[in-house]
Amino acid sequence: MGSQGFNNNQKNRQRLGITEPISLSGPSEYDVIKTDELEKFLADDAGLYESHEEAISREEVLGQLDQIVKIWVKKVSRARGLNEQLVQESNAKIFTFGSYRLGVHGPGADIDTLCVGPRHADRDEDFFGELKKMLLETPDVTDMHPVPGAHVPVMRFKLNGISIDLLYARLSLWVIPDDLDISQDSILRNVDEKTVLSLNGCRVTDQILRLVPNIQSFRTTLRCMRFWAKRRRVYSNVAGFLGGINWALLVARICQLYPNALPNMLVSRFFRVYTQWRWPNPVMLCAIEEGSLGLQIWDPRRNPKDRCHKMPIITPAYPCMNSSYNVSSSTLRIMTEEFKRGHDICEAMVLSNGSWLELFEPYRFFEAYKNYLQIDIVAKSDEDMLNWKGWVESRIRYLVLKVIERDTNMLQCHPHPGDFSDKSNPFRCSYFLGLLRKEGVPVNEAKKFDIRLTVDEFKAHVGSYSSWKPGMDINVTHIKHRDIPSFVFPGGIRPTQPARVKTRKRKRDDDDTSIAPELFKNDGLSTDGFSDVNVFDQVGIKTEILDQNNEGIGGQLTSENLAFEKLKSESPQEVDNNFAKGTDMEFSTIKPVPSSVTISNNNAGTFSVNMNLEELEAPELDAPLPNLSYATVASQKKPIMRLSFTSLAKATGNST
Repeated sequence: MGSQGFNNNQKNRQRLGITEPISLSGPSEYDVIKTDELEKFLADDAGLYESHEEAISREEVLGQLDQIVKIWVKKVSRARGLNEQLVQESNAKIFTFGSYRLGVHGPGADIDTLCVGPRHADRDEDFFGELKKMLLETPDVTDMHPVPGAHVPVMRFKLNGISIDLLYARLSLWVIPDDLDISQDSILRNVDEKTVLSLNGCRVTDQILRLVPNIQSFRTTLRCMRFWAKRRRVYSNVAGFLGGINWALLVARICQLYPNALPNMLVSRFFRVYTQWRWPNPVMLCAIEEGSLGLQIWDPRRNPKDRCHKMPIITPAYPCMNSSYNVSSSTLRIMTEEFKRGHDICEAMVLSNGSWLELFEPYRFFEAYKNYLQIDIVAKSDEDMLNWKGWVESRIRYLVLKVIERDTNMLQCHPHPGDFSDKSNPFRCSYFLGLLRKEGVPVNEAKKFDIRLTVDEFKAHVGSYSSWKPGMDINVTHIKHRDIPSFVFPGGIRPTQPARVKTRKRKRDDDDTSIAPELFKNDGLSTDGFSDVNVFDQVGIKTEILDQNNEGIGGQLTSENLAFEKLKSESPQEVDNNFAKGTDMEFSTIKPVPSSVTISNNNAGTFSVNMNLEELEAPELDAPLPNLSYATVASQKKPIMRLSFTSLAKATGNST
């Protein structure tokens, strides 16, 4: 699997990327040994490589799908009244992208595929109509779930037990040649926006493979970083972290900066570079090209929304886009802390010749916080739940941005990237968000915040789902750590807590307890008796947030300086970033409801950072973005949710 992938041909000075490499050094004997250990861990302990039989099965499935679409396009051509010669020449092709195309997929992973068809094969009528019908009539096809209204329309199904995500690109050509090269920009001429988005996944994936100096080292490093991100709970585009394409771009940039390094060194340098990266300076594999087709590219000088992006990771294929604009200041902080942790572990490994196990230790989300928001959703059938989940997941990011960051500017929110189901109720699903006070906010300034307005708006946005059906409902409640439901833990067994040392009580502030009790109701949730208006019920939430100087129950969170310049904006980005596929749909604007209660919003100001980059001399680390200024957003005036802040000592009755 590849530590011998290094060869002397790599010792050339051909530059890949927008800057010169940081180091051209080759691997040491230590690097070779540790890379072998890493590959063995990923294969044997983590089980990230599929078997030879499964690999062959995937190839057979792709061949079968290719034959199906070729029959489909001829059928469509004949139905359109084309002459027999054009019918016989009609063609459609299947391309792959994502983890399968990059060569980093694991056992049981789905295959991201793209069907490219001619101009007379329509997306709605032919792709989601005739092709869907043909697939349903195929005995080997199961679990069909088309999503024509998604940001990038997709048809999901299983073929011979292998999950397929199938996109469609309708080109302006009458005949699709067998040797079609979709990497050429001319392929985007005279096509619709959905086709541009659908083609982007394949075009970006192929460009990444062209821009890395050693594909084998890139693949091993990317497997490692994807596994690490999932273990540390920072792998999820929809939750505001990073998805597969984002991690691929970050790893590819490290490979460019260290073109002759083996995975052991690449993993270490990954954490070193991104611990010190000065966000929002963008990560780019190549220069951004304007192109000749007039398509919009990422450009914060011209596009105001691009200035709001916290962690720009730019795709290398035209039109270049920011693949990570779901990232918020809270999720960026969490990822920066995880990069720092990874860097410290890698440094310690060199000193003690340690193993890789500590790096991949799972993040204990439900031991890291004292306070959580629990979002419960219900539906009445499997299909309704599948659709409802996809919609709610795409809206949780809105809750993180608007409730926690824009309205109060004093809270930080950590969304768990996954969902949890109670086996006793198959049509109920729960999501969790950890809450804590923002770093640097004094306890006496973090008193009472009524943010029920934004929770109500969040529920209203969710309730505006165009495909809403009776039985689809949502409830948002505050829970303490001790009240976390047991079904979130492995085997349904809550872990035991270590005994605490008793200390003196800390003096409480006089005005920390006066909160109207009628604001706090905890609505029950069931699948019976829901009316259409329940989606819009207000939920009052009172919570006590940990003192940031404490590390939480599990000792998972530490106070680290963020290596980025904080941008202020008029509003958070409210568009979805399902890079090559997705289930997002537009929602209607909700008008704010006036009230007599005012929410205080203290601006945190800009971060001051002192970056000593050691060997990191890439010019992009120092390149500032244009000087930008933004108007401060006026605080909303209707109370939605009330939060009372105390320190850890106050919450536990102990003093420091």
